[in-house]
Amino acid sequence: MAATRYKEAYDQMVSDNKELFDSFRQIHDEYALNPSANSEKFNETGKLVMAQVRRYEDILCKRSETHGFGEFTSKLAEKFQNEVRKNFPKIDEVGVVRKIMKPIETKSPSSFRMIRPR
Repeated sequence: MAATRYKEAYDQMVSDNKELFDSFRQIHDEYALNPSANSEKFNETGKLVMAQVRRYEDILCKRSETHGFGEFTSKLAEKFQNEVRKNFPKIDEVGVVRKIMKPIETKSPSSFRMIRPR
């Protein structure tokens, strides 16, 4: 059975950039276990991976548009992105900056001032 176009494009992207995707797989798995400790390395490598994903998505969609299937390119791009997410579930978090916020201090009821009618 022949693979679909978006799966072929995904497989081609991974095979053409094997070293990049192999290193990103390891970083991605480390990030999934401990996001705060691995976010910097994840974001740096993730930017390179996302550039390749966009490049191959553009190639895939341009090929369909030139053959007269322009109305289907958004669905094709979505299927391609879902194939990427299937293998890298945290890919959407590339570039997200995580900040740890301090807890909000609450005042005790005794520190409130009583408002009295005039």
